[in-house]
Amino acid sequence: MFKLSLCLLAALMLANVYADNINKDAVITREDVEPADAEGNYQYAFETSNGIQAQEAGNVNGIRGSSSYISPEGVAISLNYVADENGFQPQGDHLPTAPPIPEAIIRALEYIAAHPPSPQ
Repeated sequence: MFKLSLCLLAALMLANVYADNINKDAVITREDVEPADAEGNYQYAFETSNGIQAQEAGNVNGIRGSSSYISPEGVAISLNYVADENGFQPQGDHLPTAPPIPEAIIRALEYIAAHPPSPQ
């Protein structure tokens, strides 16, 4: 899970590298880091002068964090996530969502559930 955290942080930093020129002179304005203790608990948070914010806390059982920034189009992007035994679970208005299940499929599933195949 620590590797996942590092990958996410690296991706966030890499995204900053490719941002427009206003971001090239950004500096860290706040940084709080508590390295992992003997039980594996850790947390960090940082903010930059161009509005990027990130925070994360975790241990061997899971990670919870968030990040936010302003996109090149001027849209506020906010991401909250959990990484635990159920995998990485991001949430944000900018993330795509699955389309609704078509009514015909729902009816077919209901029919199958009501009429299970006979044992052979």
